[in-house]
Amino acid sequence: MSLPFFYLDQLNAPSVVLDEDTSKHVVQVLRMKKGEELLLTDGKGTRARAVVSDDNRKRCEVTVISTEKEEERKHRVTIAISLLKNASRFEWFLEKATEIGVSGIIPLMCERTEKERFRHDRMKSILVSAMLQSQQSFLPELHHPTEFSKLAEQDGYQNKFIAHCLPGQKPSLPSLQKNASTSIILIGPEGDFTSNEIQQALSKDYLPVSLGSTRLRTETAGIVAAVLLVSGL
Repeated sequence: MSLPFFYLDQLNAPSVVLDEDTSKHVVQVLRMKKGEELLLTDGKGTRARAVVSDDNRKRCEVTVISTEKEEERKHRVTIAISLLKNASRFEWFLEKATEIGVSGIIPLMCERTEKERFRHDRMKSILVSAMLQSQQSFLPELHHPTEFSKLAEQDGYQNKFIAHCLPGQKPSLPSLQKNASTSIILIGPEGDFTSNEIQQALSKDYLPVSLGSTRLRTETAGIVAAVLLVSGL
């Protein structure tokens, strides 16, 4: 049976006091006692094995007994995806994209984006839960909502793709992947990107791609792109 797995944003001391929510889960829900072991990660690749040294339900203290550093993924994938009017669908995307292993998620504000409110703390907690559930030690970087026009101007990615629904020559995403360390793909809102947005992306060397022969919901397109890019299919 695997050890319970928890997230701490800092793992730089041999003795660590867990926050109140985690302490409550460890002591009251799991009924862990002094001397029992658990796993910790900082979401940056460090995984630590620790033992409960003080089973206080509000300030549970653990002592790290060993650590290991996982190798960072060779191919970092960022999904820039429009916010959705239905928040639960966007949250579903966050969860599944984390499980798949994306490195970054950028909530996009496009001309046709209907949802503007974004609860960063709640969204990050979804990423943390998905990371732990899938037994990973790297937490995707969750950016704050970014205007499409500002993102299109940014550089720093070796592979740059845009998935849109307008007709035209659009090779399949797998056929365009190159041996690169960083990739980003833009996924539009319900109603798709506007023609102006598409032209702006193309002018910044984004390549138009197809994600298949059917029309996909925004969150589904994001997941398909994540699978193709992370797995290198």
